[in-house]
Amino acid sequence: MRQVHKAFGDNVVLRDLDLDVAPGERVVIIGPSGSGKTTILRVIMTLERPDSGTIEIGDEHLYHEDKGGDLKPASEKHIRAVRSNIGMVFQHFNLFPHMSSLENIMLAPMRVHGKSRDEARARGMELLEQVGLSAHAHHTPGQLSGGQKQRVAIARSLATEPAVMLFDEVTSALDPELVGEVLSVLRDIAEEGKTTMMLVTHEMGFAKEVADRVLMFDKGQVLEEGKPAELLRNPQKERTKAFLGAVAEH
Repeated sequence: MRQVHKAFGDNVVLRDLDLDVAPGERVVIIGPSGSGKTTILRVIMTLERPDSGTIEIGDEHLYHEDKGGDLKPASEKHIRAVRSNIGMVFQHFNLFPHMSSLENIMLAPMRVHGKSRDEARARGMELLEQVGLSAHAHHTPGQLSGGQKQRVAIARSLATEPAVMLFDEVTSALDPELVGEVLSVLRDIAEEGKTTMMLVTHEMGFAKEVADRVLMFDKGQVLEEGKPAELLRNPQKERTKAFLGAVAEH
């Protein structure tokens, strides 16, 4: 991300942001509500368009195309093609309620990547096995707990084999006893090391365990960053100390 700026009216949520994430790196983003954390993920997922700046995924610009050395606004076709390498898991699952767990997972590989029904079904069952839900393949979301729904949502995002996975507060809508089962799945993905992961979370113990780097966000900018053990135990900025103190109290 280079000089990425995003405002809603007078409210600047990303302030000329420069950010690099290495292939396979696991980056956790922390910070107070309204600091711009979720907006970072939403502009990468093309759910919000930045007002200015550029974003590259691998060697491809997301919102621009290189036309003879000049960057021009990208076509929707180009944006869709680059976005197909990105998966996102939301706070509130966003599963199709009329479809089974397996059908939710099969949809994108068939529609976006042109996989056959048999291929998509086989991959869907593999992923349900991976997240511990193969016995719930034919259950609809209404028959699942919150933790089970979130694990299906993670499997659905993995089904397109994205290079980059974005996770937006994926445990914050869950009852405390269900948080562990979702974090366990995220741990497994992180340990495989194949996928670049960006996670917005308030689960500091989890951040310490899986992150390569933690970014503290405030007012649309990276206030400080570092390895989890360093930043979470010995933050340098007063704003970070206050935020971590408030999170610890909860």
